[in-house]
Amino acid sequence: MLGFERRERIIEFLRRDQKVFVAALSSLFEVTEETIRRDLEKLEKEGIVTRTYGGAVLNVHTNEDLSYQTRHTTNLPEKNDIARKLARLVSDGDTLMADPSSTVFEALRELGGTKKNLTVITNSSIIFAEYAKLGHTVISTGGTLRPHSNSLVGAVANETVSKYVVDTALFSCKGLSAEYGVTDSNEPESELKKRMLKQARKTVLLADHTKFDKVAFVKLFDFGAVDYLVTDRRPSDEWMERLEKSGVEVIC
Repeated sequence: MLGFERRERIIEFLRRDQKVFVAALSSLFEVTEETIRRDLEKLEKEGIVTRTYGGAVLNVHTNEDLSYQTRHTTNLPEKNDIARKLARLVSDGDTLMADPSSTVFEALRELGGTKKNLTVITNSSIIFAEYAKLGHTVISTGGTLRPHSNSLVGAVANETVSKYVVDTALFSCKGLSAEYGVTDSNEPESELKKRMLKQARKTVLLADHTKFDKVAFVKLFDFGAVDYLVTDRRPSDEWMERLEKSGVEVIC
């Protein structure tokens, strides 16, 4: 078994039991305890676990689906910075698909004041209510409301998204990982994002510097699915090389 396969199994155990023990994993995988400690150290660097004496526990945030209000007030200056940088990728009259993230909301609010005649398809009840006030066309996906995140999901939302082809899809995420790609915390919303991705000619990922080297619960897509990454700080040289090899243009 390769190292990344072993770590994937460890993550499965963590999701089930919330904690793991070095000795037990060493016996199960038939490797040394030092090998398991290195695995746990790597997972800790990616933000998945916190190491403890003799083992590790799953970090709450990797499974936690934060409320919209909490997300909206977190890293707000960084989100505003990203919103301003996005403007060069969107033209008057463009058609957009937008996820329900607070980062995308701030980006759309910025675009709403600087661009003309945009059409936005979204599964965010917040974006739907607020963006219409700016004089642009807004289409709701409909679907089942998740009050915690003010998002719409389910069969109706999926069907609506499939009816349109747009210029650009705007996404945010919970984590960017060299090993697992782009990840998020909520499965129903992630499935809809994947469908939005297929219906867009251009994909733009909005992610501030705190998302790098983090892993969340659900894999969204690999970096190769992203055309542009807009962020508030220049990523490390290692990250820049990785993204360039995947064909991602970084705007920072």
